[in-house]
Amino acid sequence: MIISPAYAQAAGVTDGGFATLLPLVLIFVVFYFLLIRPQQKRAKNHRNMLAAVVRGDKVVTGGGIIGTVTKVVNDEELAVEIAEGIKVRVQRGLIASVQSKSQPSVGNEPTSPTNDGGGGILGKLFGGGKK
Repeated sequence: MIISPAYAQAAGVTDGGFATLLPLVLIFVVFYFLLIRPQQKRAKNHRNMLAAVVRGDKVVTGGGIIGTVTKVVNDEELAVEIAEGIKVRVQRGLIASVQSKSQPSVGNEPTSPTNDGGGGILGKLFGGGKK
């Protein structure tokens, strides 16, 4: 039995390299915009939040412990008071979130930020206007 030369030649012919790579490129683009990019944004925001932690901030650790930062030991460690008189040292990278930022007091000014009482157009629509 002899294989005809026409069949042997047709088996080696491809329809183009770009057409075979196009689905892989599209999958990578979708993964980038739906998974990779949002994760990078979230990591950048977390890094900025960790860099801005100062004394007096109320924080939540990775283990769920809520406490107040009493001292910034160094770039990697914080002293956190979790109960009255109980202080623990926590790695800065294990701070999950900052619950409330301490406001620097300047003179006799109030520590809460002043606003227009309405929160913009939506605040006025939902009853947050001046009283």
